[in-house]
This record gives sequence, C-alpha cells and structure tokens, in this order.
Amino acid sequence: MTDRTAGLVLAAGEGRRFGGPKAPYVLDGERLVDRAVRVLREGGCDPVHVVLGAWDGDVAGAEVVPNPGWATGMGSSLRAGLGSLRPGDADRVVVTLVDLPGLTADAVRRLVEAAADLAQATYDGHRGHPVLLGRPHWDGVAESAEGDRGARAYLSGHEVVLVEVGDVASGEDLDVRP
Repeated sequence: MTDRTAGLVLAAGEGRRFGGPKAPYVLDGERLVDRAVRVLREGGCDPVHVVLGAWDGDVAGAEVVPNPGWATGMGSSLRAGLGSLRPGDADRVVVTLVDLPGLTADAVRRLVEAAADLAQATYDGHRGHPVLLGRPHWDGVAESAEGDRGARAYLSGHEVVLVEVGDVASGEDLDVRP
C-alpha cells in the first residue's frame, strides 16, 4: 500500500438550515473550506480536492472540482470527487465534510496511518467523519452514493476498521450558524 493518501472535502451543498453555503463561512478567522483543506494537508493528505457547487470560489492548496448536480445531494459530490482523483494521485482517500470545525490534523493522521482500505473515524465509539477509502472500493462507493447518502450504504456492507479519534477531535457538524 502506498504512503500517498489524497484528501477530499465535500463542500457543494447550499446549507439550507445554515442560511447559505458553508464553504465560504468564516469561523475563527478562517473559511470552513480553507480549514478543512489545511486539516487534511496537516494530517498527511496530498493532493486535496474540494467539491463545490452552490458556492463557487478559489480554494488555496486544493484542486476545485465542480459538481453541477450538487442539488441532488451529497452522493453526487462524492461521485464527482472520487472521479476527479487520477490513478497516479493516490491509492487511498480521506473523505470529510466541510462543516466539521472540530476535526483535527491528529484525527486525520490516525486514519492515514490505519493499515486498512476502509476505515472510519469514531467519536467515543460512534461512527462519524472522516472516512478512508482505498481505491479498490471507489467504484462500489460511487455506485452506492445516492441523494444525501454518501458512503454509508457501502460501508455497512463491508468490513471497516474503526479508528477512535474522540480524544483529539470532535465530530460535531455545523448545521446552524454559531
């Protein structure tokens, strides 16, 4: 298995409950999208791709992947993101959501260091994001990703290494503006 793990940020949604797209929202002086890219990079992911849709903009340190079908849900963003990773980019990818301000580089690093093709972060034993997907699983994940479901259906049918990160991160998502 290669040491090269890509990062993928799903950031295409309109943030209906949030009052607008979350990617450009500034929290503690940093846009959520920039924070997600930074955390993935500091955790050992390279390259990093960001899927955008409802909001379009530049994201330093990442390749922006447009998702014209963003309104159909997270599944289309996951498919677009996985499809953007070329064979030479990496053999694994850590997939995260843009609205996880409590995610840390330490948590990402634990996933990157997992000796697995499928791994999922847990917070005090509860499954959450991010997830690590080995390339042999990308087609199956993409096929099962529909609507607002990402990799959940695929992961539920396969053996997944659970990686506890609750001591170094929070899995709380940002559904409403603070």
